[in-house]
Amino acid sequence: MANRLADETSPYLRQHADNPVDWFPWGDEAFASARETDRPVLLSVGYSSCHWCHVMAHESFEDPATAALMNDWFVNVKVDREERPDVDAIYMEATQAMTGHGGWPMTVFMTPDGAPFYCGTYFPSERRGGQPSFRELLTAVHEAWTERRAELLEQAGRLTEALEQRAVPSADGELPGVAVLEEATMSALAALDGQWGGFGGAPKFPQAMTLGHLLRHHARTGSATALDAVTTSLDAMASGGIYDHVGGGFARYAVDERWLVPHFEKMLYDNALLVRLHAQALQVTGDERYLQVLEETVEYVLRDLSHPDGGRYSAEDADSLPHEGADHAEEGAFATWTPDEVRAALSAAGLEDRADEVCAWYGITPAGNFEGRSIPNRLHDRGNWVRPAGITEARRVLFEASRRRPRPGLDDKVLTEWNGLFLAALADAAAATGRTDWVVEAERTAGFLCERLRRGDGRWLRSWQADADGGRGAARHLAYASDYGALLDGFLALYSATGRLRWLEEAVAVADGIVELFWDPEGGVFTTGDDAEALLTRPQELMDNATPSAVSLAAVGFLRLEALTGETRHGEHARTLLRRYGPLAGRHALAFGNLLWAVELEALGVTEVVVTGDRPDLVTTVQRRFLPGAVLAWGERGDGPLWEGRDEEGPDGRAYVCRDHACRAPATDAATLLSELTAK
Repeated sequence: MANRLADETSPYLRQHADNPVDWFPWGDEAFASARETDRPVLLSVGYSSCHWCHVMAHESFEDPATAALMNDWFVNVKVDREERPDVDAIYMEATQAMTGHGGWPMTVFMTPDGAPFYCGTYFPSERRGGQPSFRELLTAVHEAWTERRAELLEQAGRLTEALEQRAVPSADGELPGVAVLEEATMSALAALDGQWGGFGGAPKFPQAMTLGHLLRHHARTGSATALDAVTTSLDAMASGGIYDHVGGGFARYAVDERWLVPHFEKMLYDNALLVRLHAQALQVTGDERYLQVLEETVEYVLRDLSHPDGGRYSAEDADSLPHEGADHAEEGAFATWTPDEVRAALSAAGLEDRADEVCAWYGITPAGNFEGRSIPNRLHDRGNWVRPAGITEARRVLFEASRRRPRPGLDDKVLTEWNGLFLAALADAAAATGRTDWVVEAERTAGFLCERLRRGDGRWLRSWQADADGGRGAARHLAYASDYGALLDGFLALYSATGRLRWLEEAVAVADGIVELFWDPEGGVFTTGDDAEALLTRPQELMDNATPSAVSLAAVGFLRLEALTGETRHGEHARTLLRRYGPLAGRHALAFGNLLWAVELEALGVTEVVVTGDRPDLVTTVQRRFLPGAVLAWGERGDGPLWEGRDEEGPDGRAYVCRDHACRAPATDAATLLSELTAK
């Protein structure tokens, strides 16, 4: 019999609907039950494509004996961290404070009032390496709750006090300047793996925002060292197994320093950030290698992570069945190969004579490089992944063969934040490459969000899920500051790509919503709106993590919006954020990569470019260049100060470039405009 999760919109929660555990979703009903029955709450937080979440579910939550202990002694609550980042943030901070580390699945025991007293992550079904089994842990917590409750309550009080008193920097300081950018660059380069790219050792995450800072540093200073750090990292990633050489797109992270063995889940937000970074690398270098990765990654999202009406799904799982009829899923089964499988696929297409060449190209060997199978890669010829015609044809055959395999699980919820990030990336990529079909897809995404994830009163929502019968679906959960920040980024990028005033107007409305709902009077951005439910604390997201923080998205968006509209209120809010958090970005470049963009915009000023009339040649000249410090207004004429006195029409249009509160002479041809854009 299904439990309370059967009717939830989250695919992750529905994965647990048939567990023998009497799960509650997060909400008043669960905590009321805990108070009425005098039982602690067991909170389990994860997400649909999390491999170890699946392992713990199979070992413990699907086990009737374990479930019986959970049901007898606890009120059990399941949370999808992607739908409820506010809940996840609070209890992850508690977990990190108690254990020194975090991750998912996250396991938290708390009082009926939501105060945590014991935290951890994955617990095995049997005692392992000094770690208690999950059943042993359940027994110990139950005994402590019934026999030594005062100790648990004291621990809960200390943890709650620590959460409430976390240090936040003052907003009364000076605005950060170029020195912060230089300090951040040195910090990032010091952490760089000079051989394999990326930062630190295994496991290795793409860190697209920090690489973005280094690319901006190169654009600003001409630093060959910064550019080499970026290209070394991109070349190693796109050569390694973290990149899907058959299906396109990037996995979440690599478990080794060489980027060979990924954790095979694919997330929309990673691919969004890496699409944008590859578009920028293409603008800077003109190298077709980056165009190939860019095109294949966009193609992956549009093909495998897309609702027919334009919304983009959240993730694909790391695990899948190795073949039809198998009794359990295996990590990486969908994406790995053996020489015999390659030979069989190519033989069926009449290309058997190319099997050895294809296996050599992709490093597919009898011994394999992952549990007896091979992850296709180009690390043996790193940086050389542009395929000759014969390999291109063979790859197409392998791709079609892979489509006949059991697919990984799909998390088909549409999250506003992640869609906003992909909207920004796709709009920027479309402008950088001239792909008008990508502009169409970007506008379809924006239209989907406006239609399906916004209430009639203008309040944005976090998550949308399709109906089982193919209906319009349902959106739920009030959107968070990060959702609004990503929308601001996406709408501004779409305005730059299309010249349509609607998207600039949407950006203004979202920016105003950030201030109305999430603004901290002391200078900051709360995660939850002032109309949201009260939690144990009201969190603020300070640092960039796997995705840009709400603070960094707001600061960048406000400054760009100020330049486009002339509305200084937006810029003043950005400067308040930079006074508070900007100095931290210099010392901790890996945690503030996106905020460093805002530091640069404020420290160096925003270049304003306006193209009047119908001059696609001038628009293209701007869009093809990497200009992170510029905003572009074109197309539909606006009412702001950028457009005053600039009323040329049709082929008489010209380009105006203004920097440091001074405007250059109007450019009437692409060569003159390019000279103005590149002048120091």
